[in-house]
Amino acid sequence: MEELLQRLSTSKRVTWLMSQAVVLATAGLYALMLPLTMPAPEHGLFRFPDLGGFQKIGLWLLLALPVLLVRHLPAAVFTAVLGEAVLGDAFGARPSIVFVMLVGLGGYLAVRRPKAAAVGSVASVAAAFFNDLHGREQSVGDASQWAGGFALWFAVAWVFGGVYRKRREYLEALQEQTAARVVMAERLRIARELHDSVAHSIGIITVLSGAAARVVETKPEQTRQALAGIETTGRETLLELQRMLGALRRAEPDDAMPQSAPLAPAGSLADVPQLAERTAGAGVRVQVTWRGERRPLPPEIELSAFRIIQESVTNVVRHSRARTCRVAVGYEPEGVTIEVVDDGDDARGGPGRPRLSAAGESGFGLLGMRERVTLLSGQFSAGRRPEGGFRVTARLPV
Repeated sequence: MEELLQRLSTSKRVTWLMSQAVVLATAGLYALMLPLTMPAPEHGLFRFPDLGGFQKIGLWLLLALPVLLVRHLPAAVFTAVLGEAVLGDAFGARPSIVFVMLVGLGGYLAVRRPKAAAVGSVASVAAAFFNDLHGREQSVGDASQWAGGFALWFAVAWVFGGVYRKRREYLEALQEQTAARVVMAERLRIARELHDSVAHSIGIITVLSGAAARVVETKPEQTRQALAGIETTGRETLLELQRMLGALRRAEPDDAMPQSAPLAPAGSLADVPQLAERTAGAGVRVQVTWRGERRPLPPEIELSAFRIIQESVTNVVRHSRARTCRVAVGYEPEGVTIEVVDDGDDARGGPGRPRLSAAGESGFGLLGMRERVTLLSGQFSAGRRPEGGFRVTARLPV
């Protein structure tokens, strides 16, 4: 119910209907108040006392018609109502609702066109002064007093209109910034997903192609196995990219706020054994250890945990000389822990790890993993081990 109300409150159609209803109600109230605030004929001010009832109703409706155009032509409507006030004085009819309407229109015009509102306010005060001075034959002091009070009301309306205009501009700027942040976050999310899903497969393909090139003449059987692994990995990667891009194309964002497109198929911890099998084809044996009672986790936790393991294993394949990699997944009552450890060559006194670490310090692997964990309010660490190799640990709260 709350979501429905929020959609209705932010829908453009509902906003348009509400604004039209307000304009229609204002015009109707103005037409109704015109005869109620008109000077009585016995005072000698109204020069058309012989008008019939239907004729008077038609006159009031005619005078109120310009108000219906206030949203599209605010300056023209203000000018029309000002003309009604001037002509009303000329014909001996000065309904007080006209001055109330002028003040209200002045405030509305200050929201849309502040310069026009200032000019219209000055013109209205000047017209009120001269009409009161000549039309009613008031003294200069009385006319000035009446015009001064009228000017004060216009000043108040102009100030309120300016405050509302500034508030609306601030909200629009804030909404633009929010939309820009949402778009940027979505771009980063898509880039992170593409990196994590493609980097693993490309890393394995690179390793297998290099191995096949080295043994193509001496060990044809191993060459065929490597080429078969490249074909399988390439097909899986292409299928995953097609599904991902298809999900992005089918996404329909909400009217109120752009939503994140679901990236299907979303990986989970259940895919870790399959990941280990693919990595074994690249020459790195992944030992997976499960601790605690395995249970379903929220989709965002499952996806982030799998991507962290995938990226860590990919970096082991691409940047280390390790033949084995240990992955430990621990289920805790309040979260899940992940640890990916490899020994590299440092612990065996070999030539050592290249400058590109297993965490991909020169690329976006480490940054992407840290961003995932940060978004889920978790803990992340990655670094070299004193005994050699590299360790990546993460804890994701549930």
